[in-house]
Amino acid sequence: MVAAAVVAVGAGCGKGADGASGAPDGKAPAALPGAAEQAAAVRDSAELLGRYDAAAAAHPSLAARLRPLRAEVVRHIEAFGGTAPAGTRPPAAPAGTTAAQALAALAAAERALADRRAAALLTVPGELARLMASVAAAGAGHAALLGAPAGGKDGR
Repeated sequence: MVAAAVVAVGAGCGKGADGASGAPDGKAPAALPGAAEQAAAVRDSAELLGRYDAAAAAHPSLAARLRPLRAEVVRHIEAFGGTAPAGTRPPAAPAGTTAAQALAALAAAERALADRRAAALLTVPGELARLMASVAAAGAGHAALLGAPAGGKDGR
């Protein structure tokens, strides 16, 4: 909802019907605060989605375990105002040669992204910061779930 509001506000900042930029001096209006960070959040989540797809494709035995986490990543993309890619893109890193390596790689990717998002909280406007905090917390939770053995027990 927050992302939709930001996108809706951004949609009104473009050129008018007469081709003018909408700014009184004819220059392009300044980007909305947090717009670059929001776009980066969409890209980061889309890359993470590609990692999930690669892991599930390389290790079909993981597909059921990864499905709910992947669905959350899709919702994160949408919350940031993006659209989940129709096709899968090759991830920047391989899925891992074993299922355990694939899970470890996904956990590391989730953890790293959650850390980057948490670090960015003080640099973005309030509503986007709250959304990023929520998504960072979800990513940290995903990392913990991916690091736990199948079935959810951590052996303690």
